[in-house]
Formats: sequence, C-alpha cells, structure tokens
Amino acid sequence: MSSLFVSSNSADTSAGPASPVAQFFIPATASLQERRPRTLKHGDTFAVFDHNGDALSGPGSPEGLFHRDTRYLSHLHLTINGKRPMLLSSTLRDDNATLTCDLTNPDLFDERGKLTLEHDLIHMRRTRFLWNAGCYERLAVRNYDERRQQVRIEISFGADFADLFEVRGTVRARTGRHLPTVAEQDRVLLSYIGLDDKKRVTQLSFDPRPNALGSGHVIYDLDLAPHETRSLFIEIGCDRDGEQAAHRSFFLGLRDARRALRASSSRAASILTSNEIFNEVARRSVSDLYMLMTDKPEGPYPYAGIPWFSTVFGRDALITALETLWLDPQIARGVLGHLAANQATEVDLAADAEPGKILHEVRYGEMAELGEVPFRRYYGSIDSTPLFVLLAGQYLKRTGDLAIINRLLPNIEAALTWIDEHGDRDGDGFVEYGRLTEEGLINQAWKDSHDSVFHADGSLAKGPIAIAEVQAYVYGAWRAAAEIFRRLGRPERAAKFVARAEGLRGAFDAAFFDEELGTFVLALDGNKRPCRVRSSNAGHALFTGIAYPERAAQVAKTLMNASSFCGWGIRTIASTEARYNPMSYHNGSVWPHDNAMIASGLARYGYRGEATRIFEGLFAASTYIDLRRLPELFCGLSRQRAQGPTFYPVACSPQAWAAAAPLSLLQACLGLDFDPHAQVIGFNEPQLPSFLDEVIVRHLQVGNGSADVAIRRSGRSIVVDTLGRQGEVRVLTTA
Repeated sequence: MSSLFVSSNSADTSAGPASPVAQFFIPATASLQERRPRTLKHGDTFAVFDHNGDALSGPGSPEGLFHRDTRYLSHLHLTINGKRPMLLSSTLRDDNATLTCDLTNPDLFDERGKLTLEHDLIHMRRTRFLWNAGCYERLAVRNYDERRQQVRIEISFGADFADLFEVRGTVRARTGRHLPTVAEQDRVLLSYIGLDDKKRVTQLSFDPRPNALGSGHVIYDLDLAPHETRSLFIEIGCDRDGEQAAHRSFFLGLRDARRALRASSSRAASILTSNEIFNEVARRSVSDLYMLMTDKPEGPYPYAGIPWFSTVFGRDALITALETLWLDPQIARGVLGHLAANQATEVDLAADAEPGKILHEVRYGEMAELGEVPFRRYYGSIDSTPLFVLLAGQYLKRTGDLAIINRLLPNIEAALTWIDEHGDRDGDGFVEYGRLTEEGLINQAWKDSHDSVFHADGSLAKGPIAIAEVQAYVYGAWRAAAEIFRRLGRPERAAKFVARAEGLRGAFDAAFFDEELGTFVLALDGNKRPCRVRSSNAGHALFTGIAYPERAAQVAKTLMNASSFCGWGIRTIASTEARYNPMSYHNGSVWPHDNAMIASGLARYGYRGEATRIFEGLFAASTYIDLRRLPELFCGLSRQRAQGPTFYPVACSPQAWAAAAPLSLLQACLGLDFDPHAQVIGFNEPQLPSFLDEVIVRHLQVGNGSADVAIRRSGRSIVVDTLGRQGEVRVLTTA
C-alpha cells in the first residue's frame, strides 16, 4: 500500500527512470496529523470526523461516512444559534465502540452586537457509533443556566457519493448523476446513480421530528428549562431503510455493537504491565485491531487501515496475522480462509492474476466496477503468495490444527506452484515482480513508491526486480511447506522443500550479501545488478531465517547503526543513501510493522537486546501520539532529547499492522513460543524493555488449555511465574 502513490503508480521501473504519473495519487494538501481525525469502523463502513464530530466538506477533505469505497455522507456540520460550538473534549472509548464529543456554546450575540447567551451555559454531548452500514448519533443538549434558554440547533448535511479514489485525488472525466433530494417530515433521502448503473442512497432519519427539515439541513428550536436536557437522535443509513424510530435504533445498535466487540476481542490474550502508559498502548492496539476486523464467511479478517485502506489487502492481513498469531490464532485462520477462497485460478492480465496467486486488494466502488482503477479484484503483489504459505506453516506450528491445513492444502499447493511457474520469471532461482499491463502497479513489494528501489547512485532500478525480503519470504514458505508435508506424513515431499530452501539460502547469500555494506543489498535489478543500498529490507532476512548465522551479526550491527536506527526505530533507508529523505514515504521514514518484523528476526538470532531497543524506541514514540496509537509511519528524523517524533502528514491511523506492532514486539522480547502437541508455552531467554518491570499475560492458549503468566524483573534476571492454568499446560523457561 501507499499513501502518496497508492501501491506505487508512477514511472515504470521495468523500463527505467521516467517522470512520475500520478495515476492513483493522494494529494498531500491536507495533513491528517494536523486535523487529527476521529475514526470509526464496522464491517465495510467507516467514518472520519473532526474533533467536534463534524465532517467538513472541501478540497482535500477525507472526512465523511464511507461504505464500500463510496462516500455516502460528505458534509455534517452542527451549529448552535448559527455558530460553531466550542470543543471541550473528543474521545474514543477504549474499545473504539463510540466517539464522544463534548461541546459548549461560545458567546452569542444578536444582530446589534448585544450578548444574548454567555459562553459555557449550554452543554452538548454527541455520542456516535457505526453498526451494520449505519451511523447512529445521540445529541444531548443541556441547559446549565439558571434561566430558561431558547436555542436553535441546526445540522447541515450533504452527500457527494464520491468514489474513494476521487476523494484521494483522482480526477474523473465523467461522473454519474445526483437524483433530486426527497425530504419528508422526519427523514431525507439523498441518491446517486453511478456510471455503473448502481443506485446509492443515503437516508438520514431524525427523532424527534424536527421543527424544519430541508434538502440540506435540519433545525431544532429547543426551549430548555434550567438544567433540562433534551436528546436528539440521528440515524444515517447507507443503502438501507430505517426500520424503526432513530432513538430505538440507537440504543439497540449500541448494545449490539458493544456485545460484538466484546465477543471478538475476548478471544485474545490480555496484557497488563507495570507501566500504565504501555497498558494504554496495548489496549489501544487490541481495540484498533478488533475495530478493523471484518467478519467474512471464512472468519475474522483485519482490514488494512483508515481512511484509505479500509478493505481487504492480502499482504497487510498476512503480516498482521503473523504479528498477532501468539495473541489470537483465529485471526490467522480467518485470513488464510478468505485469501484461499479468493485465490486466482486463471490468467487475467488486467488484474495481474495468475493461477495460484494470492490477492493483493479488493475494491467495491464505482471506479473499480468500471475499470477506471484496476483494483476491483487485484493480484499485483509479489509477496502475498509466499506469505500465505508462510502463515499457513506458522498457524500449524502455533495451533497444531491439521484439519484446517488439510482443507487449505489445494490452495497451499497452488501457491507453491505459482512461485515456481510464475514467480521466478527468468529461472534464476529468485522471485521477481513486474506488472502484466501498463495499468498495473509498478512496484509490487511492500515498499511500493515509485522511487523505493534504486542503485547506490540514486538511479531507479530497471525491472523485473528481485527484492531482498521476497526471497526471504519464499525461503520461509518452503520451510513451512516442508513442515506441513512432514506433519501430513509425506516425508519425501518435505525433504524436497528443505533442500529447496537450503539451496535458495546459499544462492541468496551469494547474490545479496555485500561485505562492504555489511548487509544484504536492497534488490537485484532486471540485469541482476545489485542495488547496493542499506535498507530495512535486510532485516526481513532475519525474520524468516534465510540469513546464515554468521551474517546475522553484521546485519544487526548495520541495522542498529545511527544511520539506520534513528532512536525511534529503524529507518526504511539509511541516512547514508542517495535517496534518503526522512520525510519520504519509503526512503527514510520509520514504519512500526517493519520494525516489529525486524525485531522478531533479531530475537530469532539471539539479538534480543537489539529487539528491546527497537521496542523502547517505538514505545517512546507512542507516548507523544494522540490516543497512544502508532500510525502507519512517521518521519525518520533523529530523536532529540525531550522532543517527540515528527509525524508523516497523510499516514493512516489506525493501521492494522502498525496496531499489531507493539504486541509483536512484546512477543519478540519475551522469546514467547508454543508447542501445541506437548501443550507447552515457552519463554526463550526472555528480556524486558527498560520501561517494564512486570508483564502479566492472561488466557494464553496452547493446545486445549491456557495459562496466566507473570514475567518479572528480579535484579538482573527475568523470572517467569505461572499464576494459573486450565488443562495440562506447562510453562517452560530457557535462560
């Protein structure tokens, strides 16, 4: 994914350097950090509001209510006696179930300038949530004056029915047509027929009946006795009719929404530590993950992020599932099932699809339906397919669930076949990417900006490109396949995959490791010239174990060097490189998920101290961030004493793999592992970062049982205590 160039849609690096083509460009005209929006999500619906709870339309505004990649409400503005209320506070519940905005009146004057209502006498509380393609709000208005007050509450609204890619900056030559607004006594219908001939309808329902209702506004004239409170209810439905009074819908929906969140998040192990700020980080991470979760027929599936990526992404969900596998294996099960159900079965050039390939992205909007963007069901990522096999193997290791693996076996086989027949384009043993049509995405690894793959002199690499981390993922996929077939009683097949993995390991070391750089090169270009660039990509070689142990020390040293580790985390590109820019999307920024994967790799090779430093840096960054919510990325400027990180202007927040990063970092530092057959929870050389003296993890499941475990600092040692257990679970610690 990309925020400035969505999955990179600029110069075709297979043809050499060229001018950027802003095909799916997201303009950076309005900083999301400056607006610090409030976000809600349920299913295929999400909303972006400002701190007041408004959605203010205008050029570059991402605010509004979105459903299946269309903005069903682009404007929502509350006034009291014609003036915007003053903000008191704006908070999300810890579980993300509701947004609450507390407002009050400013000083209000009549047309002659006479003060008619002193500030802070009228309190307004907006409570809002999403449920089943609808947005529900209760506006409670209370008079704290000792005198009766008459106030006019006006809410203006509008729906542009813009496709998400229009909101992101794509200019369309033609659009559909807006139908006349239908205004009734207590509801308004806003409608649009797209060029895809689909009718989209927004229904706004108001309860009680307003004093005035027009095509773009509603008015309530309230006569409030001293300390009297009046509640107004609004229901905004996307492509559905209101079934009952808005006040009844509000309370029933709120009950059901909270129950659903509790039910889904209750699967996860719970975390409590000695650091209350980290407890807030962990709670927000878990809440964001389960808010982004969408129930599919195959199970829970984490949508990638808000606002631009609230949909199915293959790569993002696979990595999120890997990060959270210790916490809630059901996420991995849902991701594997849904991606298997949507695996490509034939060649489709426009979709970059080939048999066995795993999905990259799905879109439901008008532009996707019409083919104006290629993402209706799109397969243009080089890493999703090996990551799918890798996750299947890790899921089996975590759960021992052979029944699910047997069910997925045809999909695993098809993915392995794709790696052989389509992934390795030139038969050199490495997997390369290159789009199948001119409309497809150009860079198809996770660093997908147009300039993210380059040589030491800064020149862009010509494709097809064999990127470093994908070879590591393929190695991990073959090791996973070997374990899967061993468990299925097919040792000869397993041995072949072990041999293939070791062969790739040797070839990767020979072609990618650069002694002078002290790390693996970024990529090989189409002429097999190495891109001799120090990058975070090399850390992913540690993540899957493709690096030989003797290389790990050098890679770890390079990654933790001041040119790469900025104090908050490891930069995507070291500051010594030609295209380094700490404010760029992929050439010098810090991505939490990238760092979490690197930390897991460092811990794998025994560098748990380095993993702990990464954890400490990202935690320190989170203490400066609104809601303790790690964003998609932030700028890679060096950490300064008594100052927070520099934010990236259009970073998505929440973002699933960023939300999962602190949870993954905790596992890496604790050396937490599982043996479902022996029903063992293992802690291998556990360490605690400096900001934690104790961690308590409850409901840590393995096999048919679970345990509650405390990890405590005792002098220079780390002690693991079992607080309780269900079933025949053992907890083992290795020093």
